[in-house]
Parts: sequence; structure tokens; C-alpha cells
Amino acid sequence: MAIVSRQTALTKVFGDPQKRAVKKLQKRVVEVNALADKYKKMKMPELRKQTAVLKERLAKKSVTLDDVLPDAFALVREMADRIIGERHYDVQLMGAMVLHDGNVAELKTGEGKTLMSTLASYLNALEGKGVHVVTVNDYLAQRDAGWMGQVFDNLGLSTGVVINDASFVYDKDYENEAHTDPRMKKLRPVSRKEAYLADITYGTNNEFGFDYLRDNMVNEVDLVRQRELNFAIVDEVDSILIDEARTPL
Repeated sequence: MAIVSRQTALTKVFGDPQKRAVKKLQKRVVEVNALADKYKKMKMPELRKQTAVLKERLAKKSVTLDDVLPDAFALVREMADRIIGERHYDVQLMGAMVLHDGNVAELKTGEGKTLMSTLASYLNALEGKGVHVVTVNDYLAQRDAGWMGQVFDNLGLSTGVVINDASFVYDKDYENEAHTDPRMKKLRPVSRKEAYLADITYGTNNEFGFDYLRDNMVNEVDLVRQRELNFAIVDEVDSILIDEARTPL
């Protein structure tokens, strides 16, 4: 006598929810890929203006981030290809869609998590409310901010970074000779508050967490560093939210 689990029986009736989710993502990837030629044909001055076009679309009450997602992803992919020579693969597009929806996307080391995060970061920064990208250490926070800051800068968005004893913004006209890594040389020192006012801010969970606690202890509004929290992407989420979370800030 064959024994069929309840889950297997339900899957046969309603279908596999994971397969349905993947098919939905693949459909959106097709939409993004269909826009590739549109942005590839644009010269750089026109390409740089597209962020303003997307923000104008979002200004209409009936338009949501999901509505502009295909254009936003296609735009970032084209800009990243031109500026840093990195082009998002379809699997990275799908992973970024998962992040945008507030879920967890698993990629192995070397599969392009840093590049993938630019898509969801850019999309959610379009509303002007700020995005936090949480990395595992200060070095990666600075490296990623300086590296991906080139892409965001050409898209008209600002990039900040907060580390243990300093804070910076990406500035293409600045040259920091103290850094040996070329990806960090364009990071200009600024106040903590200015770094948080950037469209996209990189940092570690400890820095974001402690700054949040400090902001809740100040007596004057002018001393608050962070603005209202909006959207965050957490790298190594299992380590940060499970392993490290066992130790209170």
C-alpha cells in the first residue's frame, strides 16, 4: 500500500509553490531582458537622465515600485556594464526581485551578491527615502560603497558608508590617497548624518544598530543621525540575524 504525505497530496492538487514562484520571477526577467536594447542604444547623457524619468513616473499615485521594476533593473544592468564592466545575469535579476519582495535569496560566494544587491538598492532608493546595505565588516562596507558608488553616481544617486570610527560619501572628484584599494579612493570623509542622508548607505549591522540606539537617546532632533528607516538589504543574513543576534548590542 502506497503512503502519500499530506504535503505531496496538496502539491499534486495545487502545484509546487516554489515552482510557481520561480515561474513568476522568470516572467519578470523576460520583461527586463526585453528592455535591454532600449537602454543599450542610449548614449551616456541620455542614460544618466533615466533616473529622473523613473522618479517622475513614481510621482503618480497609481504607479508603484513594482511597476517600474523592469525599467529600473534594465537601466542598472546597462549602467553597470558600461561603468564597471559587470553585467547582471538572469539569476541575479531573480535574486534581486526576491530581495525587493523582502525575502531571502541564497547565492554562493563569488556568484555576485554585491552586484545583485545594486538592483534592489537602486529600485528602493528611487522614492528618496534611503536604503541601507548591511555588510559583515568595515572593509566590505567601504569596498562595496566605493565600487558600486560609481554605478549609482552615474545614475544620479548618492552613496554613503558608515564604519567604526568614520563615515564617507562617494565623490568622483575626490581622491583619498590613504587608501591602497582603488575602489576606496573616491570616498570623501563626511559627518555621520550626511552619510545617512545618501540615497544608499553601506555599513555593518553593529554600526547601523548602535547609531539607531544613540539616536533614541539624544535630547535634540538636530543630533539624530539616521532618518526614518525604509528598506535594508542584509548580506550574510543567516550569520547576522541568527548567529550574531545571540549577542545583544
